[in-house]
Amino acid sequence: MLNEMKHKLPGSEKKVAEYIIEHPNDAIQLTATRLGEVSGTSSAAVIRLCKSLGLKGFPDLKLRVSGDLQKSQQVSYSNIEPGEDQEAIVNKLTNNGVQALQETAELVNYSELERAVKALQDADRIHFFGVGASGIIAQDAQQKFLRMNKAVSCFTDIHNAAMYIANVSEQDVVFCISFSGETYETLKILQLAEQRGAVTISLTRYGHSAIADKADIPLFISATREVPAPFRSGATSSRLAQLHMIDILFVSVVTAQYELASDYLKEIKEAMDFMKKGRRS
Repeated sequence: MLNEMKHKLPGSEKKVAEYIIEHPNDAIQLTATRLGEVSGTSSAAVIRLCKSLGLKGFPDLKLRVSGDLQKSQQVSYSNIEPGEDQEAIVNKLTNNGVQALQETAELVNYSELERAVKALQDADRIHFFGVGASGIIAQDAQQKFLRMNKAVSCFTDIHNAAMYIANVSEQDVVFCISFSGETYETLKILQLAEQRGAVTISLTRYGHSAIADKADIPLFISATREVPAPFRSGATSSRLAQLHMIDILFVSVVTAQYELASDYLKEIKEAMDFMKKGRRS
């Protein structure tokens, strides 16, 4: 969280973040006042940093830093290079995917997750939007939430999406997906949905971005490093993290409405069984 956010923070908060990153063992032993002093800032800057990170307070920040220090050393994120053997490819891709999922789980803001689940439960209609690879995530989300007998749409074209979003209401949810949080088309759809009064949810990489800052309910995934490289395996890891968060939302909605969901899923199974009848083996 600190590494991802530090270059986006105001000067005093950035100083505190850099001190914690460079001296984590010392930082968790200090009070907010003392940390402000040793980082050349103030206790107020420490508290503002915690707020910028979406944490409850300084004790929460120290708890997270302490938890990271107690973890076993993980293999760092690594990309696939030309000429890699199959064993290296398997190990690197597996490590990258697991790391992205673990980091995403650690970034979950449970109050925002609860708000998102409630909004999806109560929505008359749910509209998913994403372009490029994020459009694939939007399609997966649509396929899942159709099982809840919801009116669910998915668009990857901004013009078709705009025509649909033009008629949303306050009872609708518009769910915008963008890893960078800066995708122009996705931001425009989010702005249009806001004008129409719909509840907006975003799914982006962790940190401040135009889309996350604009959404009513921002959700985040691990800020996997998508460094320039021949095969961009970081992009694959970020897609896995996005799919993981969609699964979390869907299962949360289902478990919160278990009896109703069970009836819907039973009807879907019966429909699928009907479609299979008469099929030649």
